[in-house]
Amino acid sequence: MKRSRITGAGHYVPEQIITNEYLSTIIDTNNEWIVERTGIEERRWFTPGIDTVTSMSVNASKMALDRAGLTAKDIDFIVFATITPDYFVPGNGVLLQRELGMQGKPALDIRNACSGFIYALSVADQFIKTGMYKNILVVGAEIQSSALDKSDAGRSSTVIFADGAGAVVLQAVGSDEPGILSTHLHADGDFAEELYLKDPGSSRDVRLSPEIVENPSFKMFMNGNVVFKHAVVRFQEVIEEALQTNHKNKSEIDLLVTHQANLRISNYIQQKLELPDEKVFNNIMKLGNTTAATIPIALSEAWEQGRLKKGDLVCLAAFGSGFTWASALLYW
Repeated sequence: MKRSRITGAGHYVPEQIITNEYLSTIIDTNNEWIVERTGIEERRWFTPGIDTVTSMSVNASKMALDRAGLTAKDIDFIVFATITPDYFVPGNGVLLQRELGMQGKPALDIRNACSGFIYALSVADQFIKTGMYKNILVVGAEIQSSALDKSDAGRSSTVIFADGAGAVVLQAVGSDEPGILSTHLHADGDFAEELYLKDPGSSRDVRLSPEIVENPSFKMFMNGNVVFKHAVVRFQEVIEEALQTNHKNKSEIDLLVTHQANLRISNYIQQKLELPDEKVFNNIMKLGNTTAATIPIALSEAWEQGRLKKGDLVCLAAFGSGFTWASALLYW
């Protein structure tokens, strides 16, 4: 059986930098409050008319392809993770396909929010293991800033979420070569309404109306305390599941890359796993929470910074809306 290996990673973030100081001019907050609770110092928000989920994913994908030594024509399949597509229908996978000149190649969209990239990576891994495809482009991209409630009522979400795109190229390699060892996926819909954006939902008499647009249900809602309490438990569980499945010890991890939800969560997991700073990668301080894009952006930046070398044991983990959570253990 073939193994799948990440052979290239790329990313793109918008040019517009939103500082904590700027946010303090539009909502009741300040730099100290935000940093203490999230670790975020600044984030990127898209520029309307310039950035789209598609354009950002094109830039990230081209970078990943170049680093993998491939062109778009070499790709057999696209798996695209986003909850903020440019269109309600169709999904963003075909829009990326069109821009890359890959007409005829299949594209699949994944809607698992913060866990979306690992879900997408797992799906792609299965297609390669079965021999159906050899080269797959896996993308996570989001524009969250346009859905935020930029008032005091939405402060807890507005200071966290951001925009960006990341991509990796997954290729089939021999079973004795470095690659993905396993992926682990979980969900619990009992907590769906603790982190969600209700409208525009389809189960309404009218999907979109002035009343719905003005209603809080049209903005992101997050019960931060509930999310935090579940996240710290599920992160640890799913990381340990990956290690136990592959008979690995936490001390063998060369780099832990978690979904960049909150620096407090990442630091807590690092402490529980007793990992030194050089074995953990965080970039939420400058980029915020880009949902499905956080992990592929982090992988791209870690590679650029020399934090990832061939043969390194890398653990990926995510938790988010759904609730969903997931992990992947791989050799780089």
